[in-house]
Amino acid sequence: MLTFVQQLLNGLTIGSFYAFVALGYSLIYAILKLINFAHGDLFGLGAYLGYTVFVYASGVVGRTLGLWGLLPMGFAAAALGTACAGLVIERVAYRPIYPIGRLPAVVSALGMAIFLSNFIMAVWGPRYLAYQESFIPTGFWQIGEFKIRVLQVLILVSSLVLLGVLYFVVERTTFGAAVRAVALDRETAALMGIDFLKVIRFAFAVGPALGAIAGVFVGMYYRQINFTMGWVYGLKAFTATILGGIGNIPGAMVGGILLGLLEALTAGYISAAWKDVFVFAALMLLLIFRPTGLLGEKVAEKV
Repeated sequence: MLTFVQQLLNGLTIGSFYAFVALGYSLIYAILKLINFAHGDLFGLGAYLGYTVFVYASGVVGRTLGLWGLLPMGFAAAALGTACAGLVIERVAYRPIYPIGRLPAVVSALGMAIFLSNFIMAVWGPRYLAYQESFIPTGFWQIGEFKIRVLQVLILVSSLVLLGVLYFVVERTTFGAAVRAVALDRETAALMGIDFLKVIRFAFAVGPALGAIAGVFVGMYYRQINFTMGWVYGLKAFTATILGGIGNIPGAMVGGILLGLLEALTAGYISAAWKDVFVFAALMLLLIFRPTGLLGEKVAEKV
């Protein structure tokens, strides 16, 4: 029972990472019907930006404000920097080819993914970088034989709060109504006076920012990062997006959590080496019996 609960907690933690990144895929797909393959590398960029801020600010800020003063600075800098990178990518790599069609945009996304991974390697080097223990919460709570790390609680609470805020903005605000209108029918939304470019910028800023927060958490959780991490997590998050229902924000959350749970339970009870095999086998079975994902793809209703 103890092993099951521990693996369940690990799965929720890993699933939170996937959910963060999957939200960016879903937001951009819902609005543009575009798979932004560069999104995973933006996640990696956020991990490196957070690492850089932690390293250079840990001296003065760490001594003055302590760990809990340093952490918000690192997360904010990573989110802001990656959001700016997402906006630049949208303006340079995607906007000029919107009228051409989807296929050129996919090719542009793949090219941008390669550029970003090589940019990270050129700036920070090809070697693994280690997140130092001095800027990672290391405590834990003991409940009987069960241990809950402070970092895991921080990850889970942050993911619930941020994902909840995003859901509220999209589903319960006036601007969120504009986002949903553009996602359903961009041409009609433009005729109604909605600035669809503003909505697109929202997606390309918020999605990468959430991915950056996940990247920093991954660095803190696994204690190391490398320039290829964006490809791995981007692929897993894309799988989570399909699992929950592409273009569906709650679906991205559910898909990410389920993917993390499936990985953790497979690794704990079968084999860590086979976890990806079982994950993708489950995805293939789901696509056979429910091609639109667990919660379904959001599409426009024709009346």
